[in-house]
Amino acid sequence: MCRAMDGILHPDVTNDPSKDPSETHSYSRRSGLSFAVGGAASANKQSAAIPATRPITRAELSNKFRDHFGYTLDIRPSGIPHKDAGQGLFLSGEANVGAVLAIYPGVIYSPAYYRYIPGYPRIDACNNYLITRYDGTIIDAKPWSLGGETRELWDGSYLVDHNAVPPKGSENNSDRVWRMLSKPLEKNMRENFGEVLERRNPLAFGHFANHPPKGSSPNVMICPYDFPLSEKNMRVYIPNITFGGEEPIKMKRFGSFYFKSGSSDNQAGDSLVLKTLVLGTDKLLK
Repeated sequence: MCRAMDGILHPDVTNDPSKDPSETHSYSRRSGLSFAVGGAASANKQSAAIPATRPITRAELSNKFRDHFGYTLDIRPSGIPHKDAGQGLFLSGEANVGAVLAIYPGVIYSPAYYRYIPGYPRIDACNNYLITRYDGTIIDAKPWSLGGETRELWDGSYLVDHNAVPPKGSENNSDRVWRMLSKPLEKNMRENFGEVLERRNPLAFGHFANHPPKGSSPNVMICPYDFPLSEKNMRVYIPNITFGGEEPIKMKRFGSFYFKSGSSDNQAGDSLVLKTLVLGTDKLLK
């Protein structure tokens, strides 16, 4: 996948003498559906150069992705007969068994950073784009939304109303007391982070997949996947960032609270990972 995306997006300096070689990437190419990703976050992401890419739109990239792989994804009004169905995820083309259809994008929170999730502790009251992995990792796709039209430095920021009230009927007296006692924390300068990501990524729509209607079976599987942060060339295509940075940390638990207690003792040779979720097929879809 990454090799194909490189071929679509990277300017061809050999055929375009007007391009300055310094404006382009020197990524090495790898074959196959390689989802290996890059190294740890730079200490100064703001000064990192963003490589030049071809000025094609998100829709154009999606069509070129389908030309190469035989499928892509569309976002349209859901056909599920429910008032809260909203937008739905639709396959355009044909995907074989075992294909990776989508990645769940957004900001990754380990338990040590739960209190930084907007709306904490009732984080799901005003956000329908949260999902939890088996290990307690939470991914918030709300700031990703539909992606964007460029390759850019993305830090997962979006406007948050910290005084937002949950929908009527979703909060009881106990919830209100808990919300007053458990105030969310705001990100400070030490938590500033970001990665250069391809915001036109045609697979970054896992958060638009809906539950099947009653009587229907799911046609995709949600699979936790730890992308190894070992190949910098691939990092740009993984639509996630880790809140607090990608270095592993130690955590202590007191009741329902988790606290950061220092850096993890990462063994020499152990690769860092990005804890994500992908949607895959267990049958032929078309």
